[in-house]
Amino acid sequence: MILAAGQGTRMWPLTQYTPKPLLEIAGKPLIVWQIEKLAAAGCRDIVINIAWLGAQIPTALGQGERWGVNLLYSDEQGEAPLETAGGIVKALPMLGTAPFWVVNGDVWSDFDFQCNPQMGTDVLAHLILVQNPDHHPVGDFALRAGQVCTLGEPRYTFSGIGYYHPALFGSLSYGKRRLAEVLTAAMQNNRVSGELHQGVWRDIGTPQRLAELNAL
Repeated sequence: MILAAGQGTRMWPLTQYTPKPLLEIAGKPLIVWQIEKLAAAGCRDIVINIAWLGAQIPTALGQGERWGVNLLYSDEQGEAPLETAGGIVKALPMLGTAPFWVVNGDVWSDFDFQCNPQMGTDVLAHLILVQNPDHHPVGDFALRAGQVCTLGEPRYTFSGIGYYHPALFGSLSYGKRRLAEVLTAAMQNNRVSGELHQGVWRDIGTPQRLAELNAL
């Protein structure tokens, strides 16, 4: 699943008339980079949630034939914002009963989605963490012996890439809910594993960061 429903207010004025996932990196929409990475890893069904200027996304991408994938759209247009976990809950009927990848629509990375994590029977989520970028020096979570924790050092930044078991969301009611809250609750029960990605990763959250990546 690619999370693409946000309004992208930090990107204004670029996102005033264009949804953030359609902003271009080296002449290619950001979300296309993600679709290509997922397709190369063998993903054949990709759910994309849409809201802000959402009709532009299926118009631009179609049903995914050009990448050899099947694109499914979870339409949140006209609803109050569901946030990250709320969007996943809405899309659960499309995501099936096996663990699935979720990637934020505003990250650019060389992470290899082909390496599906081996999740233990008690693990509900596997998070990809990265070294803290300059704009987020305090990090989000600690990583100890493959387990992600809310407390401890050193701390790393959540990349916006995670591998989730549907049971993480199955008991949640429909409505607005942030993914960080759901993950933190699971961490209290030691049910979140993780790994540190040492490759390329960028959060394309502002016009400056978009310009920097295009320059690179």
